[in-house]
Amino acid sequence: MINTVKISESEVKKLLALQESHFCDLKAIEILPGKLTKALAAFSNADGGELFIGVDDSPRKWRGFENVEAANAHIQVLDKFFPLGTDFLYEFLENDKCNGLILKVQVSKTRDLKIASDEKVYLRRGAQSLPISEEHRLQSLRRDKGLVSFETELVNCPIEAVTNSIHIISFLLEVVPTGEPEAWLKKQLAVINGKATVAAVLLFSEEPQAIIPKRSGVKIYRYNTSDEEGTRETLDFDPISIEGNLYEQIKTSVSKTTEIIESVRLNTTQGMVTVSYPTDAIHEIITNAVIHRDYSITDDIHIRIFDSRVEILSPGTLPGHITAENILSERFARNPTIVRLINKFPDPPNKDVGEGLNTAFESMRNLKLKPPEISRQGGYVKVILRHETLATPEEAILQYLVKNAEIANRNAREVCFIKSENKMKRILQGLVANKLLEPVSGRTRYTAAYQLTELGKKAAAKT
Repeated sequence: MINTVKISESEVKKLLALQESHFCDLKAIEILPGKLTKALAAFSNADGGELFIGVDDSPRKWRGFENVEAANAHIQVLDKFFPLGTDFLYEFLENDKCNGLILKVQVSKTRDLKIASDEKVYLRRGAQSLPISEEHRLQSLRRDKGLVSFETELVNCPIEAVTNSIHIISFLLEVVPTGEPEAWLKKQLAVINGKATVAAVLLFSEEPQAIIPKRSGVKIYRYNTSDEEGTRETLDFDPISIEGNLYEQIKTSVSKTTEIIESVRLNTTQGMVTVSYPTDAIHEIITNAVIHRDYSITDDIHIRIFDSRVEILSPGTLPGHITAENILSERFARNPTIVRLINKFPDPPNKDVGEGLNTAFESMRNLKLKPPEISRQGGYVKVILRHETLATPEEAILQYLVKNAEIANRNAREVCFIKSENKMKRILQGLVANKLLEPVSGRTRYTAAYQLTELGKKAAAKT
């Protein structure tokens, strides 16, 4: 049963103003149902999206199906390939002043690979649904979906690199004291037909970067700026490369990142302070980046430390059906063997399997800092930890003035993480209008500053 939803005139205007994009497509009712399956397959194989059927393009106007029955031919074909349910939601939209019904299909990123009615695979890129036929691109898409994993690929290296390394011997002495390395690795499917898998090399070889070069390391950068982008001029020192097996790589990366962060000083509501992030959050996000990255991509993990934030970029898109919106509630491992075996190490970095990012969010919240930001940036997953409090700009200004006699627009922008001088001017004027601040007398336009009023002092004491 497909519901019919009545929408307002303002919602109609928003719908008709939509631009076709990576997440949106609009079609007229004359489109053949088979062509629609290309768009739905492309959305489901990418990041999901919305398809509206019943919108003319030139000129842009609402011209829907006369009634529900008039859309039956479209629905029958679409439901055959993309059945109504968790991943595909269908509904009709209507408005009293508009002609007919628009069929809206909401598509989620799916766990499996979807094909259109022409038996081809499509992928959404920008405003296009592009066919994919080359085997290497299909394999890359399968990896993104989690249907196959690069961690199971066999590596052309001496088997002794994993069966006779310091790491496998010390690991087995701790975990399986009676186990023989090669026999144990075979049972774990980390050695197959006498060859080591990518997972085995990353976890147990002494120098994975020599065997799998340019795709198994971590690079750490320190930029002396809070700007959106770091530059060569603001780079504090040459990037630090962290190598070794994944277990040591995580420990070293967390330790080095924490050490660098502790050298950063930032102007806050408490004055100049040493920047502090919860160690749990740093640990969990770096661990997540290392064990869930796409090791088929030739690049390192990048940890960028700015004055007011830390950015972690992990190669690969979010795997399977995972999105930035559902990542805290859904579970999917791109590299299940790595996740499972690294959890067997003494004091494993992923102690609470599946709970890492939740821990990071909770740790930031406990320090009253804004939660991590998770997004996709090209072929990377980007996580940002900002040193920004949950306080409103007004609260932050009042807190600053508890320990400082006055605040100028420039200082206020720093402590509130607001770039616009005009926006901050409006906030300060609002505090003046509410009698919480007053201009410091005797100042020129260029040296203007504000101080607390008696009412403001009382309000600041409560923040």
